[in-house]
Amino acid sequence: MSGDREAYIDDSPGETRGIIEGEQGFEHILIEREADDPALRLGAVSVGRVTRVEPGLSGAFLDLGAAEGFLPLKRDAGVHVGQKVEVEVVAEPREAKGATLKMLGLAEGEARLIRPGPGVAEWLERLAPGLSPITGKAAIEAGWAAIEEAETPAMPGGGPDVAVERTRAMITVDIDQSAVSGKCLNARDRQRANQEGLRIAARLIGLRRWGGLVAVDLLGAGHDGAKITAAARTAFGADPTIAYGPVNRFGVLQLVLPWRFTPLEELIHTGMEAIACEAARKLNHGLLIDTASARITVRCHGDVAKAAAPLVARLGPRAHVLADDSLPLTRVMIE
Repeated sequence: MSGDREAYIDDSPGETRGIIEGEQGFEHILIEREADDPALRLGAVSVGRVTRVEPGLSGAFLDLGAAEGFLPLKRDAGVHVGQKVEVEVVAEPREAKGATLKMLGLAEGEARLIRPGPGVAEWLERLAPGLSPITGKAAIEAGWAAIEEAETPAMPGGGPDVAVERTRAMITVDIDQSAVSGKCLNARDRQRANQEGLRIAARLIGLRRWGGLVAVDLLGAGHDGAKITAAARTAFGADPTIAYGPVNRFGVLQLVLPWRFTPLEELIHTGMEAIACEAARKLNHGLLIDTASARITVRCHGDVAKAAAPLVARLGPRAHVLADDSLPLTRVMIE
């Protein structure tokens, strides 16, 4: 890896992935699927029609044309059913929730997309300006490695052990002393371990594309609240939409991160489309490794083969798909 950061673009059929890797590990995974509704992408701007106002939720639901979104409102917003407004997506759909919108102004005409949100290439330029993305086999492998790292629940090493988990209600972070250190840490060492633990937690939470309430169980007791808060701001950023709380008497720091992207686990583990895209990606990787064979085949379950066939066809005459119902849906074999 040249320099202290590297960017990758994996442009496999059906799905493009962007990956940013830094000195300490992977930092971002960006995913753009061809079948996704561009009106629901972060940063997309649309004209929406108010379909219902929900005072109990302090917001309104909007018809965006082919999709629906939620617009948070102040009490005196004066929005009514049937009104047309221009909105921007500030948080992509997640779980059972639709996209969260921000009102830009009043509008006219039918509900429609005005401008899609940034694609993977544009996000890479924003997050890693000046880097020329690596493509091909190395990019595919970087994407797999980044996902594997994101799905690792704990990060042991020479520094602190850091475990990051998410429930429906919140994200929990546990910073503990590394088992390999074998010594009792003094106050200065605990402070350094907590600073490093916060940095690791921030990177993993960003890699997993999570937001919401975060509770960090810090290492040790008797913390310097000002130093911990400063370390948290350094790790998670000075974004004004991030709310930082004090360290409580139990040694727990709380903060609230804004939701922006659809969580990583929902994109890579949900639905036939994701499985089909991965089958095509693995076949693409096989083709890039073996440039001599006249035929490379991806063997997969019949339902996956049917969904992946149009994607495989785009890889050229050497690429083939073979249905095998004896395989589980998520099993793919390259032959």
